[in-house]
Amino acid sequence: MVDSTMSAIVNLSAYKFVPLEDLPALKERLRSVADRGGLRGTILLSPEGINLFVAGERPALDDLLEVIHAVPGLADLTPKESPSTEKPFNRMLVKIKKEIIAFGVAGIDPARRPSPKLSARTLKQWLDEGKPLTLLDTRNDYEVRMGTFRGAVRSGIDHFRDFPAAVRRLPAELKDQPLVMFCTGGIRCEKAGPFMEHAGFKHVLQLDGGILKYFEECGGAHYDGECFVFDRRVGVDPALRETKSVLCFNCQMPLLEAEQQHPHYVPDKSCRHCHPQALDAQPTA
Repeated sequence: MVDSTMSAIVNLSAYKFVPLEDLPALKERLRSVADRGGLRGTILLSPEGINLFVAGERPALDDLLEVIHAVPGLADLTPKESPSTEKPFNRMLVKIKKEIIAFGVAGIDPARRPSPKLSARTLKQWLDEGKPLTLLDTRNDYEVRMGTFRGAVRSGIDHFRDFPAAVRRLPAELKDQPLVMFCTGGIRCEKAGPFMEHAGFKHVLQLDGGILKYFEECGGAHYDGECFVFDRRVGVDPALRETKSVLCFNCQMPLLEAEQQHPHYVPDKSCRHCHPQALDAQPTA
């Protein structure tokens, strides 16, 4: 359990795939209560559901959740929490989108046809016992390089829209084996799982709540490194504390603390991935 008393700022993240209606009116209600409470972050609304990551003080967050829980289908929305010393967002955005997580594949409907979920504690138990399974990391390469589960298969993608092509590259024998997929908070797997089932994978499970929920309930067991997050914190460790990772000012690549010691890392200018000397050394086609 995260001790949010260590900071006045609480970060809430949650999503749910559920048919939503009257989105413009809901957008205005959420924007009003968020602005009144001085909250910052992003709330995405679509006909397929809600996705939010919002930071602020507890009373204001409670007011926001009261509005959300009053929406038909969202009464049981339960956010994950993590503390921070400041709000890791510059402003508050409430947007209406076609999808709450961009995937671009028609016919994937997590609200009505989800893949089965595996709890964090059960995954840890299986890994403790050495149960035969394949772990599949559905995240982007720049996220994976900061940390992942030991032995996990990497999707090898730069954007989640590339995931369908990555599935076609997976070994055919995985279609008949137990496969547990995971991502940061679980939302990408909500669409990746049904897609893989359509592609012929017979034993697909998704880690419920993703890496962040696993950290909350199981710590860093079987996991190496930290977890990239899409806000100013950049990374969190298995105790859900902000790490010393940063984003390169020039190319926006996340950099672990050790990478910041590289001679090509110049704050506000470059890193080893985009420094002119590094680019000149890359082979040409």
